[in-house]
Amino acid sequence: QAKLVEAGGGLVQAGASLRPSCAASERTISRYGMAWLLQAPGKELEFVAALKSSVGSIRYADAVKGRFTISGDNAKNTVHMQMNRPNPQDTALYYCATGRVIVSSMDSESAYDVWGQGTQVTVSS
Repeated sequence: QAKLVEAGGGLVQAGASLRPSCAASERTISRYGMAWLLQAPGKELEFVAALKSSVGSIRYADAVKGRFTISGDNAKNTVHMQMNRPNPQDTALYYCATGRVIVSSMDSESAYDVWGQGTQVTVSS
C-alpha cells in the first residue's frame, strides 16, 4: 500500500527559507501526480502546488507563485517544496498527496487518493 511521509516543517521567521520533503513508498513519484496542500486552523484545505513529471506539468496557487517551488527527486522517490520568503499567512499544516491525476485536475484535492500525515509550518512575524 502506498505511503507518504512528510518532514522538514517547523518554526521559521518571516523571510527565512524552509524546504519540506515528502518521501513516497510503494508508488513511484515520476508516474503519478504529486501535490502539496495546506490547512490553516479553522479553514478548509487549500491547494498549494502540484507536479506531474511524466508530462512536465507544474501548478501553483496564486498565493505562492514566485515564492514556492515544487520539485521531485526520482532517485530518492521524494518530492520537495522550497518555501522562500514565507509569511505568517503561510502558517498551516502542510500535506503531501499523490494520485493518478490528469493535468486539468492537478489543483483539485479530490484528484489525490493517498495522503501523508502532514507537517506543521509556522511562520512568525
